[in-house]
Amino acid sequence: MKSDYKRLGDYIQLVDVRNRDLAVTRLLGININKQFMPSVANVSETDLTKYKIIHEGQFAYSAMQVGRDETVRVALFNYDEPAIISPAYLVFKVKDEEEVFPEYLMIWFQRPESDRYGWFISDSSVRASLEWERFCDIQIPIPDIEEQRKYVALYKALQKNQQTYEKSLDDLQLICDTFLEDLKNKESHKRIGDYIYQSDERNGHLKNDNLRAISVEKKFMASKSDKDKLNLASYKLIHPRQFGYVTVTSRNGNKISIAILEDNDCIVSSTYCVFGVTDTTVLLPEYLFLWFKRAEFDRYARFHSWGSARETFDWADMCNVKMPIPKIEVQESIVAIHHTLETRKRLNSELKNQIQNLCPILMRSVVEGLSANESEDLESREAMG
Repeated sequence: MKSDYKRLGDYIQLVDVRNRDLAVTRLLGININKQFMPSVANVSETDLTKYKIIHEGQFAYSAMQVGRDETVRVALFNYDEPAIISPAYLVFKVKDEEEVFPEYLMIWFQRPESDRYGWFISDSSVRASLEWERFCDIQIPIPDIEEQRKYVALYKALQKNQQTYEKSLDDLQLICDTFLEDLKNKESHKRIGDYIYQSDERNGHLKNDNLRAISVEKKFMASKSDKDKLNLASYKLIHPRQFGYVTVTSRNGNKISIAILEDNDCIVSSTYCVFGVTDTTVLLPEYLFLWFKRAEFDRYARFHSWGSARETFDWADMCNVKMPIPKIEVQESIVAIHHTLETRKRLNSELKNQIQNLCPILMRSVVEGLSANESEDLESREAMG
């Protein structure tokens, strides 16, 4: 394999096509993972004729805040239909795809090493930018085009398998959602206060220092509080399959922070509300949690929160929640499907990470091939000398 380091700017060029006739309406941005995403910007009073159009096979690049984020925010546009992006972004393309594959270039920039190097050479301004001229001066290995095709084909095959697997998650999610919606419409709704109890067990003997908090994603997480400065004796204990929730709802982006404990005992702030299911042969805690995870429950809890400076969803409000409670066998079925869904989501996330980790491995072989070529050239020169 023949490979050599070349100046990136010799192989790419800027593209600047504006949305002057407003023919393109889909507005996208770039996230820190080098992916396109729907823009969250409010453009109701924005002149979209100034926005840049990007087509399939072109790149979008944000020169700003590379030093702050320690990421070269660049993404390859792989959609059939064009989109528009902020005029603050740069759009560029490969000059000759018989010399450099766009996908090969993207694999190079997905390496952590590329991000670290971009951070290292970014300027010292407030935004710590990596301006276009300096970006173009980056040196990258350019192997033969056939070698590039091999790397890209391998990478895309793995990506395709992962994306096929990911689509199966949508089917499982639809089954779960349809199942619950069907129960909601067919089963009588019962007040959950008749099935749950409040717990106020304290950590009086300081036997537990596993301090947790609850996120708006409805998960327990390690608390950021300094345990050495806290009186942990007053903190509440939570046992597996019990729930904890933050009663204050006015600061959570219209979500209620509630979670079920799946692993070992922990302690939470005394301001949290802790509760459990009275009879798990009648109501499965995991089934109950499926209802708490619904966006509909977030809206319900927010609507039924009360207060002035802080709005809260108290224990009495929780007890007044009504939901369908079918036979335990039905609950077990939907919980089993949801457990499979969550397991596959975790595996899909791991698969994505493994594919991402493949980028530096693929490029390492390019670099090693370059080093071997340089060594051979040196030996040839020494022999001739």
